[in-house]
Amino acid sequence: MGDNVVVSNMELERLLSMKGGKGEGSYANNSQAQAIHAKSMHHLLKEALDGVQLQAPNMPFVVVDLGCSCGSNTINVVDLIIKHIIKRYEALGLDPPEFSAFFSDLPSNDFNTLFQLLPPLANYGVSMEECLAANNHRSYFAAGVPGSFYRRLFPARFIDVFHSAFSLHWLSQVPESVLDKRSSAYNKGRVFIHGASEITANAYKNQFQTDLASFLRSRAVELKRGGSMFLVCLGRTSVDPTDQGGAGLLFGTHFQDAWDDLVQEGLISSEKRDSFNIPVYAPSLQDFKEVVEADGSFAINKLEVFKGGSPLVVNQPDDDSEVGRALANSCRSVSGVLVDAHIGDKLSEELFLRVERRATSHGKELLEQLQFFHIVASLSFAL
Repeated sequence: MGDNVVVSNMELERLLSMKGGKGEGSYANNSQAQAIHAKSMHHLLKEALDGVQLQAPNMPFVVVDLGCSCGSNTINVVDLIIKHIIKRYEALGLDPPEFSAFFSDLPSNDFNTLFQLLPPLANYGVSMEECLAANNHRSYFAAGVPGSFYRRLFPARFIDVFHSAFSLHWLSQVPESVLDKRSSAYNKGRVFIHGASEITANAYKNQFQTDLASFLRSRAVELKRGGSMFLVCLGRTSVDPTDQGGAGLLFGTHFQDAWDDLVQEGLISSEKRDSFNIPVYAPSLQDFKEVVEADGSFAINKLEVFKGGSPLVVNQPDDDSEVGRALANSCRSVSGVLVDAHIGDKLSEELFLRVERRATSHGKELLEQLQFFHIVASLSFAL
């Protein structure tokens, strides 16, 4: 990408992905915190799975992870879902069915890295018991499905369980008014909505709610009757949408300051900075609930804010340089692809060096204050 590229909303779907590969700044190597947060919510996931209607054993059971990205977290959660459903069949004295798992994300996702992590398929010519006993093998057929989950992805009444974690806070686009200099919602001087004007934040909120409504409409067609959805996304405890909590600290402090550094050093123009915004919105419970209730297709079995903890996993908490590096890598793993496209690889490298430098000087403070909260929703069809 050249230095003068502006990532338009039309390009966002084509470009957006977590950073692929297996390098230091990759998502695969910077998603340990997400794994820890997901594990702390396993009891809620299993509770949701207990409400799924079991199909006849001669019908395949279909699981989807939406926003799968390219690390091992998605494989672990699909494995957990299928093993839990198998236990439910066995508890009823029924033979488990065959299982299919679809891993879905935007077309730019690094599916190659993901599929290299998949264990080999167990021999389906043998019994399910032998299949499950096979070490380091999977007991399900796997496929990748590229596309936006804000649109249809599957045939009607095809899916038993939809799972999506740490993805729905990513918007389909930056609100157009946020990038429009003529608009009162123009986010001048900022690259995120944390601390922005109320008008700007409401533009993000409206985009989130529009996107979530599209997501629900699509899933309402694709989900089987008796199926279930378990959704996790970044959330916030404040009613104020300009206070984005953990997401605000990730993208609205040292990341923001690093962009300002590039402007002040004459490496990029202020207009270049202002034409970049992170397309993320951490909703409140009310933001989420309003959309589900307005759609009317789904009953809310559970909707709560769950404290996930820090997104930083460090071996030596007292080592400020390790904390700074962890923050920069965490930030880069989720936003690096967009930054690269907007200002080019060379300036992107400069930006994240400054993120690391600034975060290092606030290491202790970051570990104490940087906490993520998640919206956890368990949904099934309304009666």
